Amino acid sequence: MSSHARAILWAQFRSIRNRFPRANKAGLAFTILVGLIWYGMISLFAVFAGLLMARDGEIDVIPRVLPGGLLLVFLYWVIIPILMASKGSSLELRKLLVYPIRSAEFFRLELLLRFSVGIEALIVITGAFIGLFFNPSIPRWSPFALLLFVLFTMFFALGVHDLIGRLLARKGMREVAVLLFLLAIAMPQIVVLRGNLGRFRPVGAFATSPFWPWTAAAQLAQGDASGVALPVLVGWTCVAYIFGRWQFERTLRFDASASRVVRTKAKRARLEWFYRLPNALFRDPVAALVEKEFRFLVRAPRFRLVFFMGFSFGFLIWWPLAFGHHTDSWMSQNFLAVVSLYAVLLLSEVLFWNTFGFDRSAAQLYFVVPVETRTILRAKNIAAGFFVLLEVTMATVVAVALRLPITPVKVVEAYAVTLVAMLLLITIGNLTSFYSPRPVDPARSFRSARSGRVQAIMLLIYPVVAIPLVLAYGARYAFATEWAFFIVLIVGAGFGLLAYRIAMDSAMKMAVEKRETILATLASGAGPVES
Repeated sequence: MSSHARAILWAQFRSIRNRFPRANKAGLAFTILVGLIWYGMISLFAVFAGLLMARDGEIDVIPRVLPGGLLLVFLYWVIIPILMASKGSSLELRKLLVYPIRSAEFFRLELLLRFSVGIEALIVITGAFIGLFFNPSIPRWSPFALLLFVLFTMFFALGVHDLIGRLLARKGMREVAVLLFLLAIAMPQIVVLRGNLGRFRPVGAFATSPFWPWTAAAQLAQGDASGVALPVLVGWTCVAYIFGRWQFERTLRFDASASRVVRTKAKRARLEWFYRLPNALFRDPVAALVEKEFRFLVRAPRFRLVFFMGFSFGFLIWWPLAFGHHTDSWMSQNFLAVVSLYAVLLLSEVLFWNTFGFDRSAAQLYFVVPVETRTILRAKNIAAGFFVLLEVTMATVVAVALRLPITPVKVVEAYAVTLVAMLLLITIGNLTSFYSPRPVDPARSFRSARSGRVQAIMLLIYPVVAIPLVLAYGARYAFATEWAFFIVLIVGAGFGLLAYRIAMDSAMKMAVEKRETILATLASGAGPVES
């Protein structure tokens, strides 16, 4: 590793280390525990893969399992980060380009950092590598083909993520790119669930063609060096390297601010009625604060991307499951509610968990203006609630346009379920916004890794939020009436309002006690590495 790379990593380590004294030790320990559990499960799966590959008696199973497994690893490494709008750890190029460092060194360090995107897949491949290495029926050299496949996947994933990142930075291209991508990944699922599987056997044969890198790597990993496997894998790796390096160089020269088209006065005028809508419903200062949230969120690429994915990707991912072979399933009968809840979960990151994240250093204004922090937080909650209801409305319009079996009762049910879930999520989010604040760049469509403490808390939050919803659906099943369903939801909403008031008081107390820490955290910039 070069001296420049060591200096960058050391600076990143120091920037993280300097925040530890202000960290909550209990939250940090809980995050470590959850991480151990998660990666322990992945490691167990890797052990299973290694044992399967190491058994001499399973030599006939390996050719049937390994090509498809490597294809899944490739798709996981490339697609999952895009679906999560995440890129893991990566270089903060805007802070590093001022130094006389060659782009080749940046590229190598970026590759090392991008291991964080596919660390789960890498653990599984490591298990398979060890198993193949100790399989007596396979030559010792053959498992090293998996290392070449990992390089191919890293190069290709880096190029794809940089390409999509630039597209998402261009105004007008962002939503189109996301829609095309979602259609591409959802189409196979729709076709399989809605069509005759026998018609798509040629697709499976095409995906396992010997001219694909995953098939060639699997063939070499089994010790079969005959045919075109080696030149195919080497050729794909070289092409992926050229593609990844080309896209990385273009990202180095890319000016995101210059790519954005300046709004004209006519465009601003067309949305002015929407921005001024809070003034017709509330009085100042709440109206002014809600209007500020409207103007900011509508212009934030990060929010627009997640909002767009809520009602578009929700339909693409749940429609085949609901209206596949069993059209009378619970999923099909409650399809709109499922899509609405999925949209709320997506919006949680940008609207609930880190309410002041987009404000960053500007959040200190809230502590000096003659407005109570309680009022500011309520205004943010009102704006969040408006966009959640707007999301459900758009999902309803799409469902009606697609002529799905949606009745007026199901529409009311979707709004009711969403409101209860949103109330509970906002209640908990008001606490996490002060407990674990984090500055977020609204101009970045892709995010870096979420705060570890918040990730750990969410594992407990979602089951708790689901309790009143499960009870409501259980009551409807037990009493066979919609009234039981809505009565349980009303009771759940009552408990949610009570919890909201209690949590608001706790949040205000936390805002006073941790004011300096909160402002320092929100005003802090990222190190040379985004993580």
